Amino acid sequence: MSIRFDILTIFPGMFRGPLDESMIRRAVEAGLLTIEVHDIRQYATDRHRTTDDYPFGGGAGMVMKAPPIVEAVDDIRARATRAGWPGPPRIIILTPAGRRFTQAVAEELAHWSHLILICGHYEGIDERVHEHVATDEISIGDYILTGGELPAMVLLDAVARLVPGVLGAPASLEEESISSGLLEYPQYTRPAIYRGWTVPEVLLSGNHQAIARWRRARALERTFRRRPDLLRSAHLTRQDGDLLSALVELPPSASDPSYTEQG
Repeated sequence: MSIRFDILTIFPGMFRGPLDESMIRRAVEAGLLTIEVHDIRQYATDRHRTTDDYPFGGGAGMVMKAPPIVEAVDDIRARATRAGWPGPPRIIILTPAGRRFTQAVAEELAHWSHLILICGHYEGIDERVHEHVATDEISIGDYILTGGELPAMVLLDAVARLVPGVLGAPASLEEESISSGLLEYPQYTRPAIYRGWTVPEVLLSGNHQAIARWRRARALERTFRRRPDLLRSAHLTRQDGDLLSALVELPPSASDPSYTEQG
């Protein structure tokens, strides 16, 4: 399985660092990912390669024009078809007005073979692109950024790591934070004592059942203290429920050594 990402942007240089390093670079080299960044300006037909204009009806700011984006999408789809890439693509606009990006959405998108990501700017994109071209609109959070490039990087990274072979340790996907519905338990590594700060003894015991119980308890407590909203959709056992009931009576730092008032 592999996924093709085509990214439409007016700032292609923003992707050079993130796509040329670490896991993403190795996955591309291994043929697990195909990533192409396209400069929307190359699809503008006027002398100045204009990609934005004043909004009809007046108002502050500029709006990204439909023609360069639509022409870019058409060209990308045609080239993907000629290359034999399975389709159709999922065409996504990164916008604050989109549906919230979550791990579940990342898992949904990981089943597609071709994703086209459109990075918006200024006051947004001409609505006709939303209506007639895009198949999805996604927001990475309830805040405003200068453009869609950073959200596109976040989406790409979250989806790419779900492609089989991209992560070195498949077990990481099975136990990681959020996917299980809980925040991850505290992690430690050597040395066992540093500046007098010690590692919980159970982690040094070699008792795998006790370690599993400790980790589950700490994950529950951390989620309860920091992200209680996640518990509404988490899969909990009766033992989990008993532990959470007890946590209501405990002070915040009673058993989570990594807890701080700032969370």
